[in-house]
Amino acid sequence: MANIAVQRIKREFKEVLKSEETSKNQIKVDLVDENFTELKGEIAGPPDTPYEGGRYQLEIKIPETYPFNPPKVRFITKIWHPNISSVTGAICLDILKDQWAAAMTLRTVLLSLQALLAAAEPDDPQDAVVANQYKQNPEMFKQTARLWSHVYAGAPVSSLEYTRKIDKLCAMGFEKNAVIVALSSKSWDVETATELLLSN
Repeated sequence: MANIAVQRIKREFKEVLKSEETSKNQIKVDLVDENFTELKGEIAGPPDTPYEGGRYQLEIKIPETYPFNPPKVRFITKIWHPNISSVTGAICLDILKDQWAAAMTLRTVLLSLQALLAAAEPDDPQDAVVANQYKQNPEMFKQTARLWSHVYAGAPVSSLEYTRKIDKLCAMGFEKNAVIVALSSKSWDVETATELLLSN
């Protein structure tokens, strides 16, 4: 990896470690390998959002051309959000694409992702199913996002009604993750979710 990239990442890594946000347990970054090309990030779900109480793991890959090109970032923790793929964890965020500037740092990336959790952009979606639910049925979106936060990110328990529906389909022998995806994408209708599970 180019020396400039390594020097920058080492400096930014320290910046995150010393940051006020890290001391408040809002953001975190760890090395995955010794050569600073891959990092593991973590952000806390922002307060007053369905993600509150959850901890979200991120995969951060640093390109050779850093800081002139953005890091490649995706969510490892499953999340229900219009701008993040519920399947792959891919993120739709302008600063990770064409709005990246060399002055940005790991800290700005982590804080921008935290801000994205608090303010979704449903008109520029990464996950069309989630974005539709967000626009058509905001209350169901909140409950679904909260349930995903509970199941995958360790947030406090959410809707008991949704949990019962998951248990019901799991009792029929379906795998839990598949059940959650089916119910979430079929507006928590057990019948259509079951049809979807049987067709896969």
